[in-house]
Amino acid sequence: MSQHFIALAGNPNCGKTTAFNRYTGARQSVGNYPGITVETKEGRAKIGQEEVRVVDLPGTYSLTAYSQEEVIARRVLVEERPGAVINLVNAGVLERNLYLTVQLLEMGMPVVIALNMMDEATAQGLTIDVKQLASLTGVAVAPTVARTGEGLNAALYAALELSKGKVVKPQPLTISYGPDIDEALGKMCPVIEKNNFLTARYPARWVAIKYLEQDNEIISAGQSAMPAVAAALTSIVEETSRHLRATLHTYPEAVIADYRYGYISSLLRQGVLSGTDTVENRIARSDAADTILTHKLLGPLILTLVLYGMYWLTFAIGAYPQEWL
Repeated sequence: MSQHFIALAGNPNCGKTTAFNRYTGARQSVGNYPGITVETKEGRAKIGQEEVRVVDLPGTYSLTAYSQEEVIARRVLVEERPGAVINLVNAGVLERNLYLTVQLLEMGMPVVIALNMMDEATAQGLTIDVKQLASLTGVAVAPTVARTGEGLNAALYAALELSKGKVVKPQPLTISYGPDIDEALGKMCPVIEKNNFLTARYPARWVAIKYLEQDNEIISAGQSAMPAVAAALTSIVEETSRHLRATLHTYPEAVIADYRYGYISSLLRQGVLSGTDTVENRIARSDAADTILTHKLLGPLILTLVLYGMYWLTFAIGAYPQEWL
């Protein structure tokens, strides 16, 4: 095993595997995490005289244990403790890809953001202020094009500096989730900290958030470790869930997701993203479409026409190739 361990994380189709292949070349191996069939890839990368162990985590949109990919990604991060995480994000859909970044930062991971597919983002007319994004997030940001290898060494070098301790690792990110969730977190965090409830592996606030998100793996681990504390936390979550259903007709997971995207949107509006396809423009187009598609009268009519069109294409037009066959 090499001295330094770097993990690659990102959404599916963000260019992560292309970057991994660029880093490691033929120095790769593939294996399954014990008890799970999803593959993990591992290899060796060299930068200068340094050799680095690189693990390509499964592509995932989240770090909440809803799928095997998410379970594996999180277990590697928590149990193997990489010195740094290179988080590849598709620069062309920055808002969506930064959702995983926010969760890595909330978890207290030492992160380097690799803004991948920068050539495609530029072709879309987008301009990304890399320095402003780095300033607002507090982490190193490197523009990359994994397909050509451009910028990958800069991202790996920044990750190596984090792993060596030459750069101060940021504190876990704290986001306000609105009065209801913040109040619940205010009750849960002291209980978690007082009892050292799973804090050997996770930040206290992150554990509380996972309880609110109904993360089965964390809830099971908590019940096994300290059943009484787990029951107290579950009681707070149930109380918060009842209140949100009664007052806002929603639930904690949805509120947390909304506020995360709100945080990301506020970042991008602070001079990070500009051009012809910005967040504001996409929202405006979506809102304009929604006024028609979700209209009380036009919405059902459009839905009926679409369904009719699908059946007509299937049976009327489809009859001709059916006769030929």
